[in-house]
Amino acid sequence: MERLQKILANAGVASRRKCEELITAGKVTVNDKVVTELGAKADPFVDVIAVNGRKIKNESKVYLIFNKPKGVITSLSDPKGRSIVADYLKDVKERVYPVGRLDYDTEGLLLLTNDGDLAHKLTHPKHHVPKTYLATVERIPHGDALAKLAKGIKLEDGMTAPAEVEYHDVDPDNKQATISITIREGRNRQVRRMFEAIHHPVIRLKRIAFGGITLDNLQRGKYRKLTKEELLALRAAAESAPDRD
Repeated sequence: MERLQKILANAGVASRRKCEELITAGKVTVNDKVVTELGAKADPFVDVIAVNGRKIKNESKVYLIFNKPKGVITSLSDPKGRSIVADYLKDVKERVYPVGRLDYDTEGLLLLTNDGDLAHKLTHPKHHVPKTYLATVERIPHGDALAKLAKGIKLEDGMTAPAEVEYHDVDPDNKQATISITIREGRNRQVRRMFEAIHHPVIRLKRIAFGGITLDNLQRGKYRKLTKEELLALRAAAESAPDRD
């Protein structure tokens, strides 16, 4: 027996949090009975579970890495008609969902999957899965400024955790620098806000690694399936994330 929201997420219905919303909204039935309690459990191999009247299917698990271009919404739909991640995945048969988000102006590594349990662990508020970015910033930060980021810096929503920060490239002619920064948190626009806090606004931001998975030579706007080795590494990185079950 498993919690209903976990079953739904594993079946690729939606993220764990969205599945909880579907349950509390009365849109989920188990054996034709509406279930609205988040603590409810079911057996996906015995019980008939449906969302909005449609029986769920246990789809094959899919794990993708996508090199998101700048100017693309990390979403599967957009009422404003802007470019979305789904535009680049039209030949993917299974329903997959982004693991976390990248801002509209941020490019780089985005994971997508229909494995709701793994996605939940990787995006848990208390997780410690490392994410590495290359941030091109205005002017060249002094080493002391980067040391502040490495130690933890105060933002409007509190102190950041220690980060790994180092120079990646320095361009004195254009008065800018590219900094490699690895964080283990998931606050909204965190990297941009960290550099703003030391008075070096971000010009360009690209995520190049997530939980040991790297972009390597994956072209912008392209995706591929994770290898078995990469999936094992990602699962190992997610082990430190607590599970509500």
